[in-house]
Amino acid sequence: MMLKLGVPSKGRLMEKTFGWFEKHGIRLSRTGSDREYAGTVDGIDGVGLVLLSAGEIPRELAAGRIHLGVTGTDLVHEKLARWESQVQEIEPLGFGHADLVLAVPQCWVDVDTLEDLDAAAAAFRARHGYRMRIATKYHRLVRDFLREAGVADYALVDSQGATEGTVKNETAEAVADITSTGDTLRANHLKLLSDGLVLKSQATLWRSRVAECDDADQQAMQEILDRLG
Repeated sequence: MMLKLGVPSKGRLMEKTFGWFEKHGIRLSRTGSDREYAGTVDGIDGVGLVLLSAGEIPRELAAGRIHLGVTGTDLVHEKLARWESQVQEIEPLGFGHADLVLAVPQCWVDVDTLEDLDAAAAAFRARHGYRMRIATKYHRLVRDFLREAGVADYALVDSQGATEGTVKNETAEAVADITSTGDTLRANHLKLLSDGLVLKSQATLWRSRVAECDDADQQAMQEILDRLG
């Protein structure tokens, strides 16, 4: 067997992940063209590199097909029910910072908190006869957050495109989305709720709790953990 490390397959997240491992004496490199999702690991024997989309990595960890993986906190918490039983957080990497937040139209001057949102949702349903729509890619996280906050009379609608534009396009009344600066939300005339932070996220190294490890895998895993301090 070989210990498998999954990292994002493209963009700045891949480049920064490569750089982070190199600082710890582990050199990751892509083999072949940008369209080939394979790579090598130099500096530790018995470790193979698997290049995946950041969204695939949580499921691959949970299925035990990779032993270690780098992906965002938001993706692990969203894609894996009871994630703590499937993966273990090893170390945040210090980049890829983003917040999952709730935002409403700036013109909703009386809506600043989750309590205000709950009241607005009830009034919206009474007036229009259907629930206020919140566009998001993060259904599990947002549903759990709103339930704990006591917000009712809303409906989550799936957004796989530009979530911030759904209010302008009249396919949603509010949004829950990832933001690093808030600039895109403001550009779309949206404002954050003062207590609407759902989750703070960053790129993190995770370990699968279910992947099979033989003695060589365990030795390679320990060497990686020792390098990371």
